Amino acid sequence: MPNFEIMDTTQTSPNIPIIYEDNHLLVIDKPAGVLSQEDHTGDPDVLNLCKAYIKKKYNKPGNVYLGLVHRLDRPVSGVMVLAKTSKAASRLSYQIRKRTINKTYWALVEGQTPVFGEWVHFLEKDNRSNTVKAFKSQKRNAKESRLKFITVKTNDNFSIIEVDLITGRPHQIRVQFAKEGFPLWGDHKYGNPQFARGKDIALRAVKLELEHPTTKELMILKAPKPTGQPWSMFEY
Repeated sequence: MPNFEIMDTTQTSPNIPIIYEDNHLLVIDKPAGVLSQEDHTGDPDVLNLCKAYIKKKYNKPGNVYLGLVHRLDRPVSGVMVLAKTSKAASRLSYQIRKRTINKTYWALVEGQTPVFGEWVHFLEKDNRSNTVKAFKSQKRNAKESRLKFITVKTNDNFSIIEVDLITGRPHQIRVQFAKEGFPLWGDHKYGNPQFARGKDIALRAVKLELEHPTTKELMILKAPKPTGQPWSMFEY
């Protein structure tokens, strides 16, 4: 059961650390503030940057195939998997649908969280405003959303938590913790409106466990634990 951490970079602007690469997968450490996929802003995005990297490194003519099988919100950093073949994309998407890919995040939230917990909410997304609402009970058009967490560190005002997603809904960690009274540091949308809009938030995908789409080997893909503000208020 090999573990993979940072091995190279894409040599693009912005530069993206590479955690693992073979003929089927490209696994990166997405920087905070970079889009997963292009949008109306025209700002740099992971998909096009990584396509440029592959095209240059392997001297590929024409268009480069790269499948986006999951996303991280723009202000979120960490482990992200891209598929270099359509077969790999299909098999990874199947694992995501079957919830056999395990995703672990670190978040820094306001308040003192319980030592551990498992929460269920029902999330409803408004596509027009790109916001999500959480409800404690079933509501029409709302999707059941589950996560488990443990508290890694806490002080008088903040906590670092490790979160295992059981479901993967848009903005899930941000919305569920805000609903329970523990908004993420830096989250203008669901937390303190005094934070600047678009600012990085204290949420990082630190580990992803999946089955390799062709070898069937269990892979544990890790990004370095977060550093700098606001994480530096804790020692770990």
